[in-house]
Amino acid sequence: MRSHNDFNIEFVGLKLGKHVFDFDVSDKFFNDFDYFDFTHTNIKIDVSLEKKTTILELNIVAKGHVEVNCDLTNEPFNQEISNSMDLVVKFGSKFNNEDDEILIIPHGEYKINIAQYIFELIILSFPAKRIHPGVLDGTLKSEILNILEDLKPKENKKIVDPRWEKLKELITNKENL
Repeated sequence: MRSHNDFNIEFVGLKLGKHVFDFDVSDKFFNDFDYFDFTHTNIKIDVSLEKKTTILELNIVAKGHVEVNCDLTNEPFNQEISNSMDLVVKFGSKFNNEDDEILIIPHGEYKINIAQYIFELIILSFPAKRIHPGVLDGTLKSEILNILEDLKPKENKKIVDPRWEKLKELITNKENL
């Protein structure tokens, strides 16, 4: 992973109170993380930073879309992204990012890089299974969908032996006594 200097927030010169930052995420951002599942990335990141005397509170919001392939048909489609996270930045003796919601940076630091947090926010906003909207509403026509439909197990309507039904009745009657 390369350094993402575009995602640095320099807080040392900011007054106490709220400040807003905007970032754009493109394909290059994910390529720098060696993550190549997305194409045609268009995500806007809005960061609200509240500077207090001893801590920084950040709210990071990601909105936009990326083009991904459907897990069923492998057809490309635009997956909407909408997610947010809160991050508290504290000052301590050494850097510590082991907690997902609290970042500790050394005293004297003047900036924070939020690229890793943005990456994780976007990746975690995806559903476990990526399904093309056309599959869900039936509008997508694909050869793969036809093959899957042919391979789908057929409903098996077995004729139940009447002797088994009598045995089930005996068990039910015994439980009711």
